[in-house]
Amino acid sequence: MAESTATLEQTSFRKKRRRELLTFAVLAFGIWPIVAVGTVASYGFMVWAYQIVYGPPGPHDITPARPNSAE
Repeated sequence: MAESTATLEQTSFRKKRRRELLTFAVLAFGIWPIVAVGTVASYGFMVWAYQIVYGPPGPHDITPARPNSAE
């Protein structure tokens, strides 16, 4: 009786460990890379859309100073 319980616990432990490793592999190599790429892509899209509306960064219209001015 003790041997069958020990084998049952060991089998249960192996199944649980296998399920956890499979879950880790799916998360680490499947879901999280997709989430990371999606996050970077959405940030890039937001910057692109912002620049479409407000223009690229940099100096804006610079008017030259009048001659002999204190500017």
